[in-house]
Amino acid sequence: MDLQTLFASILTPAREVVLEAGNFIRTERQTFHHSRIEFKGMNDLFSYVDTTAERLLTEKLADLIPGCGFINEESGIQAPENEFTWIIDPLDGTTNFIHDLPVYSVSVALQRGDQIVLGFIYDIVHQELYEARLGEGAFRNHQSIRISDKTELHSCLMATGFPQKSNFLDRSVEGYIHVMKTLFLKTRGLRRMGSAAIDLAYTACGRFDGFFEMHLKPWDVAAGILLVTEAGGIVTDFSGDNQGIYQDSYLAANPTVHRMILEEIGQWT
Repeated sequence: MDLQTLFASILTPAREVVLEAGNFIRTERQTFHHSRIEFKGMNDLFSYVDTTAERLLTEKLADLIPGCGFINEESGIQAPENEFTWIIDPLDGTTNFIHDLPVYSVSVALQRGDQIVLGFIYDIVHQELYEARLGEGAFRNHQSIRISDKTELHSCLMATGFPQKSNFLDRSVEGYIHVMKTLFLKTRGLRRMGSAAIDLAYTACGRFDGFFEMHLKPWDVAAGILLVTEAGGIVTDFSGDNQGIYQDSYLAANPTVHRMILEEIGQWT
């Protein structure tokens, strides 16, 4: 099946499923109570909202492509050997959601083989649906978007996120600290939103001029990487290598800013 035929058959219903999950999350936030919080680990929170939204997404997206696989944040990997695999983060920014900080999203991507071909990020509070289709561009609420056209670091606003505390025992985090210090000194400023998916979506539409972070999972970045690249950007690790959605570090920006950042940070390993 060629991509145009695939998109014609699944695009509208997939979009509706993502919006349905986001609307469920928005409604639940109105009555959510901290007593419903559960813990996967220290500072790794979730609730019935995450699991219910993931179940909704999984069940309805499975109907669109019979026999598809899933890589889900909450329930793990299901049949990854299939040609098509949905990669789902039902609520990216759970800690923000729990604290009623209005920065959280639904992130859904479709992988064919080892290539991401479709991605959605729904900024729930602001009701902005970001969408990217391989070879067809990136969009926000159906309007085409492009990455920032900045050409000088000192005028760039960068987004980042902090590795989980347990990962600070990893020597590679020294690379993150080096990049953060360099970009703090060289750019207009750094912002930490608490949702990597939103960071990448905002980078794709030019609100941020770049994004960097470490130790993310495929469901955090799959849709966002496609958004950035379809909007004209580049995504690699801190050394400039591109390993797709499975990397220890991520650096996203337009080609000029991306090259300048790599020159500033050098080989971090």
